[in-house]
Amino acid sequence: MTYETLTVRRRGAVQIIGLDRPAKRNAFDITMLRELATAFGELDRDDSVRAAVLYGEGTMFTSGLDLASVAGEIQAGNSMVPEGGINPWQVEGKRVSKPIVAAVHGKVLTLGIELMLAADIVVAAESTTFAQLEISRGIYPFGGTTIRFPRAAGWGNAMRWLLTAEEFDAAEAHRIGVVQEVVPDDTHVERAIEIARVIARQAPLGVQATLRNARLAEREGEAAAEAELVPTVQKLFTTEDAAIGIQAFLTRTTAEFAGR
Repeated sequence: MTYETLTVRRRGAVQIIGLDRPAKRNAFDITMLRELATAFGELDRDDSVRAAVLYGEGTMFTSGLDLASVAGEIQAGNSMVPEGGINPWQVEGKRVSKPIVAAVHGKVLTLGIELMLAADIVVAAESTTFAQLEISRGIYPFGGTTIRFPRAAGWGNAMRWLLTAEEFDAAEAHRIGVVQEVVPDDTHVERAIEIARVIARQAPLGVQATLRNARLAEREGEAAAEAELVPTVQKLFTTEDAAIGIQAFLTRTTAEFAGR
């Protein structure tokens, strides 16, 4: 597909998606919201994609919502997820079954923080700054931060930034665990691609099962996830990839997984 507000390219089995409204600081208008949802749905259905990278074109990751464009749609309760799409903040319905590595830089504001927290791994350029500004605008974070930020950073660390709307830097984001790596400026996208390519070399069914079980524990608790541990691995042992992995282990060669 071609997109008005996104750049989409491939590097091997990695899908690379760029937010591409730099003149508007990559703020999400209705078009960008719907296009990113569509792109997430496409990558989820494409069996040749094993991992994805999400980044921002221009001087920053994203300034969050384009409120002038979106406020009326939100108030009206209109869906911003087209048929076949997946909510990019993954707070409703289907979640992306493949890992997403977010590469952030410049400013990461409001829904931008929620978008990176909905990813599985975050790489930040060292000069990146973050701010959850909603309460200073008379609303509140509604894209998942109230759920994910405390879980990732701990209650006090999360509330320190959620309830003050103050800015914090990449070092603080790394300290509290909402960013996994901080790298020199202008290297964040390549580093995210490197991580995604490492993931893409692993057994796809095993990667997806790992994500699925960890998310099940998050949403339904440890008991629900525990109940699926053995049944899931029993299914995986019957796959072609398991045979490939075992043979590679025995012969000390590199496995080339088929995703079956």
